[in-house]
Amino acid sequence: MLSVHQLTCFLAAYEHGSLTRAAEELGYAQPSVSEQIRALEKSLGVPLFRRVGRGVVPTTVGDTLRPYAERVLASIDDAERAVQSVKSFETGTIRFGMFGAARLYAGAGLVADVLQRYPGVRVELVGQNSADVQEELRRGRLEAAMIAVAAATSEGMAITPVARDELVYISTDPERVASPVTAHRLAQASLVMPETTWRATDSTRIVLRQMLHETGRNPATRIEVEDIETAVELVGMGLADSVVPRGVVDELLPRLAPDAGYVSLRPRQFDTIAIVHRADATLSPAARLMIELATARIQAIAEPVRPR
Repeated sequence: MLSVHQLTCFLAAYEHGSLTRAAEELGYAQPSVSEQIRALEKSLGVPLFRRVGRGVVPTTVGDTLRPYAERVLASIDDAERAVQSVKSFETGTIRFGMFGAARLYAGAGLVADVLQRYPGVRVELVGQNSADVQEELRRGRLEAAMIAVAAATSEGMAITPVARDELVYISTDPERVASPVTAHRLAQASLVMPETTWRATDSTRIVLRQMLHETGRNPATRIEVEDIETAVELVGMGLADSVVPRGVVDELLPRLAPDAGYVSLRPRQFDTIAIVHRADATLSPAARLMIELATARIQAIAEPVRPR
């Protein structure tokens, strides 16, 4: 029966035309190489080399065997690399970028999905705002991320929309959420808005500015805060209204603003969520896994966007 050891000795002798040089390359004693080749010839029932002086010359059968032996050893190398890659993957660190609002209602589930498959892995979810996360991508600190399209710039980036999350108006005043909120009403509203550090690039504000473009006004903020939890809590206290993604309503209103209601804008407005990575990147297995799981997780919460 053929063995890997025999094929290794055969190929070394074939390449060097010498049993002595084959033994030197492999780090074996020369009699050991000779023994392995004799055993291989006995298994096949044919000679593989002719002894010429101090060297060896392959027979026709030896020439025929060579490409098959190379493929066998290459397959073994591939198998070893694949196993080591998975071993490293299962015990290494996975980093993935995700902007704040999406992480709020999909982040814990995503981490749970990863750990269910790979219990030994270490997970890092990175980022607070879409613009912030994209900058991490540009600097090469992240391979891939999930961000809001309105805040994304396409230069050097591959952007794949996967879902859209409706932006809704929330308030504790029943009259203000009795009917969809028009641009005119929104322009007159007193709002608390999160992401104050990133107010110029925040995706929700970009969408609202586009909606109010015809009114000639920007959304009027009475209160500026950093995190969306604080904004929702202030709405619950009746101090201001806000516009948030629909996923945030499901996650935070029952806990932080149980007396608040919500209503659509008119026309309806959406944050489109996309998977983003550098256009020239060759993604690692870890990055591909996170893209697969993050897409499935967000599409279970928000409205899926199917590829065209």
